[in-house]
Amino acid sequence: MSINTPYTFGTSLAMSLAEARPLVEAALKVEGFGILTEIDVAATMNAKLGVEGPPYLILGACNPPLAHRALTVEPSVGALLPCNVVLREQDGRTIVEAMDPGAVLTVVESSAIEPIAREARERLLRVIASLELESR
Repeated sequence: MSINTPYTFGTSLAMSLAEARPLVEAALKVEGFGILTEIDVAATMNAKLGVEGPPYLILGACNPPLAHRALTVEPSVGALLPCNVVLREQDGRTIVEAMDPGAVLTVVESSAIEPIAREARERLLRVIASLELESR
């Protein structure tokens, strides 16, 4: 099941976040992405606000060659990196959403960034497509 917003694209997997995470990381790796950061939103909200919530992770995914190209042409673009991938449980499923580099990087307004954002988008779309195939 495809999920799209103006700034993300993703899918819904019939499994827990714990089951989905290694599949997501493997699919990202195939496309040259590694995980630089991890934010456990549910744990943070619980620790800081005492609020219980469903599992929710933000993984900061980075494709080093693409990041290097982007930073070379526009050093300030680092404020928009890495590409965040969200895994969140909802109704017994895991929603996997990737930020759309094309949407986010339009704020840069640089023609040199456009092909880099397009390539990052294509790679992340392939990650989501492979997860949809995996979950069938």
